[in-house]
Amino acid sequence: MDLTSLDRIRAAHDRTELVLGARSAPLAGGTWLFSEPQPDLVELVDLTTLGWPPVEVDGAGLTIAATCTLRTLADLSPVRGWSSQHLVARCARSLAASEKIWDAATVGGNIALALPAGAMTSLAVALDATAVVWTSDGGERRQPVLDLVTGVRTTTLTPDEVLRAVTVQAQVLAQPAAFRRIALTRQGRSGAVVIGRRDPAGGLVVTVTASVPRPYRLAFPTPPSAADLHDAVDAVDDWYDDPHGAPDWRRAMTLRLAEQVREELA
Repeated sequence: MDLTSLDRIRAAHDRTELVLGARSAPLAGGTWLFSEPQPDLVELVDLTTLGWPPVEVDGAGLTIAATCTLRTLADLSPVRGWSSQHLVARCARSLAASEKIWDAATVGGNIALALPAGAMTSLAVALDATAVVWTSDGGERRQPVLDLVTGVRTTTLTPDEVLRAVTVQAQVLAQPAAFRRIALTRQGRSGAVVIGRRDPAGGLVVTVTASVPRPYRLAFPTPPSAADLHDAVDAVDDWYDDPHGAPDWRRAMTLRLAEQVREELA
């Protein structure tokens, strides 16, 4: 929609131009920014003109620019040895969005928006991704995406900070992973997403998103029993409630999906 409160959209070409005021916001894909009125904003600062490489692959792993689109990430060629790379497409498809949105929506925007059903949040947390944040003093800080997203539409990002990229280690990408998702309707918003990853020692990491206000990570150093996993999931006491699923349904579905993930990776 037209954002009639805006005075300008300013293109940033280097870091010195990446200055955010109290009533300005970073712009990448804009699929959410232009979806509803933004009366508190008078300026958008375009990040796409900074020319960040969307995806970088090296021996250390994967670096995904905040401005990388879902389409670009999903189209990344398979990398030998990355057993969990299939999660990229699985998570991207869990987003209730059209093909057109895939071409515009960005990884950074999806994470920074911090919706419980954020598909890229699910991916990043499942892969123990680290957020690279540019700070206003010209430096940067790094923080696990698990901790960056703190609740519904809340993150640790301050108004003058910008999410620059997320990084994933190659050793994590090499670990087998299993994905489960459920929604109330076939094309509906995710009601629960559970992703498991098995490490070389046989330990299991299970992440829960969409059914909770913020991501949860459950780590087991050795293969958990069904009862162990059930108890860990059942210890979560903060189930999300909105028209896409009631808390008791989300809890029940998360328990079911978690057991399916455990069995697949056993």
